Amino acid sequence: MKHILVIKLGALGDFVLAMGPFQAIRAQHPQAQITLLTTPAFAALGEACGYFNRVWSYGRPAKSDFAGLWRLFRSLRAGQFERVYDLQTSTRSSFYRNFIASAEWCGIAAGCSHPHRNPKRDFMHTLDRQAEQLALAGISPVPDADLSWAQAELGGFNLPPKGGYALLVPGGSAHRPAKRWPVAFYGEIARWLHHQGIRPVILGAGEEEQQLADAIEALCPAAISFVGRTSFIEIITLARAARWAIGNDTGPMHLIAAAGCPALVLFSGESDPALCAPRGQNVSIMRRQPLADLAVSDVTSQLNRL
Repeated sequence: MKHILVIKLGALGDFVLAMGPFQAIRAQHPQAQITLLTTPAFAALGEACGYFNRVWSYGRPAKSDFAGLWRLFRSLRAGQFERVYDLQTSTRSSFYRNFIASAEWCGIAAGCSHPHRNPKRDFMHTLDRQAEQLALAGISPVPDADLSWAQAELGGFNLPPKGGYALLVPGGSAHRPAKRWPVAFYGEIARWLHHQGIRPVILGAGEEEQQLADAIEALCPAAISFVGRTSFIEIITLARAARWAIGNDTGPMHLIAAAGCPALVLFSGESDPALCAPRGQNVSIMRRQPLADLAVSDVTSQLNRL
């Protein structure tokens, strides 16, 4: 096969969990021209990882964006794709099969050549589901995510040496506040880290998460906020040298875990770690409903085990 399309639109955690499948697809088709269809937020990761010949970042136009829809339609029709690996497996991505119906299709679209028909697919962890889907198309095994390609210069961050800082990720979906551990508890964790001689470093993006960082810094002036200052590749590089990372069920924790950082991910009843937990060499999960019932002492005890 000469021309292959991979569809992965987001979100961040799902995109990171697709890194192993991306690698497996490239290994299966080493000489093919492989195109990734994604969204602007993940184009830089798609370009940097080295698994794709080209990255199209316009994979999710709004229904009212007629110019964007036309551009996508023309690109798919002109791509001469012989096989499509739909790792998004959504109603939207399945609909795109109508534009390139002649291509072999690995996914859940009606009438596709390599359907993933497991009735329990929605009850599988994302990685396990994708591995089973690809196996049906002759791709096995699927490796763990390898982020060794991600390298960034961190000199401008003025951080302690390796192991001298820990990452805090107190944010998450703005419309799902129950997924967040109370910010006051993160402030207590920051103070505990400081007493251990470890610098607390806060990650996030946007004004709301900067407010969380401000609250943590008010409780622990030794903490430092990098909210809005880090790219995804810089987060990966920061994670490699961090002593620990503590955060909610949110996208950056997937990057951190896949980078190999000892990571503690906090789950509420709003999401199920059996379906979507970050994967990595040293990842621990703690879950409480509500998440505010998770005591700071329990978190510090678990960190000492990592």
